[in-house]
Amino acid sequence: MASLVTLGAAPQLDPAVLQAKEQKLFDVLRGLGRVIVAYSGGTDSAYLAWAAERVLGGDSVAITADSASIPESHKRDAIDFAIEVGFRHEMVPTFEFENPAYVANNPDRCFHCKDELFRVLEKVGEERGIPHIIYGVNVDDLGDYRPGQHAAKLHEVKAPLVEAGLRKVEIRELSKRAGLSVWDRPAAACLSSRIPYGTEVTPERIKTIEAGEEEIKALGFRVFRVRFHGEIVRLEFGKQELARALNPELASQFVAIFKPLGFKYVTVDLEGYRQGSLNEVLELAQVN
Repeated sequence: MASLVTLGAAPQLDPAVLQAKEQKLFDVLRGLGRVIVAYSGGTDSAYLAWAAERVLGGDSVAITADSASIPESHKRDAIDFAIEVGFRHEMVPTFEFENPAYVANNPDRCFHCKDELFRVLEKVGEERGIPHIIYGVNVDDLGDYRPGQHAAKLHEVKAPLVEAGLRKVEIRELSKRAGLSVWDRPAAACLSSRIPYGTEVTPERIKTIEAGEEEIKALGFRVFRVRFHGEIVRLEFGKQELARALNPELASQFVAIFKPLGFKYVTVDLEGYRQGSLNEVLELAQVN
């Protein structure tokens, strides 16, 4: 790819290309005038919110969904980063759990979540005279199964990071160069993504998953997911942390965490964490 220059065995990002892409992002934002940033607190939306503040100042406001499907720790992180950087930030309630199509947890669940979020943000924009909503999808996201992108198109939500041609690794590098503390934040997703398609998403199950993930985080793990499978909990750990997770000494700690949460069986996935692993069943269904 044009943005990579290979030096020895490790690829290095070309500073000139990075600068050009960031300038393109600034130009896109400047052209929008006034925006609402759909801000989850993850690296991409945080970088976008920072860029919007830098270019538009008070004409940009970052808004985070106050939803049961978002971990409370992630909400706190989003608030803390907004304070750290100094951009306008608000929380607004969303009500996707009142939608039976969302609760049913079919493969289009993410569409209903983002449809609700963008509907709420549209209302805020109409009330305040803010014409544009933007969100932090990047070029790498375009290749995955993401129904939320369809909701964005229906609501005419703009994707400045895509317009600037920015990939995840480039966003992390630009965030690092800007001194943003979120530059190496692990990829995050809503808690509903931990539940297999076809299994109802309920606030009770969400809270169970959240409680387990907070306990795993307290053990010092950074990249992981708690996957809900009824009586079974399946723990995915990042490749660099999988060996530690498989240490027999941790087995009793995992059991002590998850059996009181109602699981009869506690398992560790030997393939480790991979983004969108629950989409693998969709791919198998298409093959068969």
